Amino acid sequence: MAVAAVGSVFVVLPLVAMVTRVNWGSFLELVTSESSIAALLLSLRTSSIATVLCVLVGVPMALSLARTRFPGQGLLRPLVLLPLVLPPVVGGIALLYTFGRRGLLGETFEVLGIQIAFSTTAVVLAQTFVALPYLVLSLEGGLRAVGTRYEAVAATLGAAPTTVLRRVTLPLVLPAIVSGAVLSFARALGEFGATLTFAGSLQGVTRTLPLEIYLQREIDPDAAVALSLVLVVVAVLVVGFAHRGANPATGFLRRAA
Repeated sequence: MAVAAVGSVFVVLPLVAMVTRVNWGSFLELVTSESSIAALLLSLRTSSIATVLCVLVGVPMALSLARTRFPGQGLLRPLVLLPLVLPPVVGGIALLYTFGRRGLLGETFEVLGIQIAFSTTAVVLAQTFVALPYLVLSLEGGLRAVGTRYEAVAATLGAAPTTVLRRVTLPLVLPAIVSGAVLSFARALGEFGATLTFAGSLQGVTRTLPLEIYLQREIDPDAAVALSLVLVVVAVLVVGFAHRGANPATGFLRRAA
């Protein structure tokens, strides 16, 4: 218990220290400036799109990893999880050399008149790149936890594979999907290094809230602290929502069932 208490203090103490430095007299003025509102709205918009992409791509990936066997599967899982341990700036460089003007796919997009690097699309791709493993990990764990018993019963009763997936598998792991999606949203919302490297920092286009905080830290520390507090509050709400939704005893998914 004592070690757990020390760990909790280690996490909470820096947040308390930040709160003590907030200029409460000018808080509303600091967080409602034109650049701050633009950065917040851009972050919410791009993080939401990135989360949808994570769900669309991550659910099939998790199902493949947890329910199938194929050559190279042992290599695929570490590659999927690589963004978790990769420095974000390295991820940004990799994306730049893939989708940049002279990148692997960038020249093809350039011929088609599509420019991805240093655009809002680049922000979404960078956020998806770093957030995708959170959804895959959460859902793969959920799939392994529920097992295949109910799917096998449905199959023996004559249900087609698509029916088993739609009527049995996905409802069983819905809390894991919601939890993974919310965690992916939180990770996308806080993304910094890959976004700065791949998308740059243009107000209203690519300057998300973390980039705005970094910029304000150089010119207006009070604004940086106030915006940091906003980001912390949003993150706490998101994580609390994910925990409540995934909790089988108190979650909204259980009450809605």
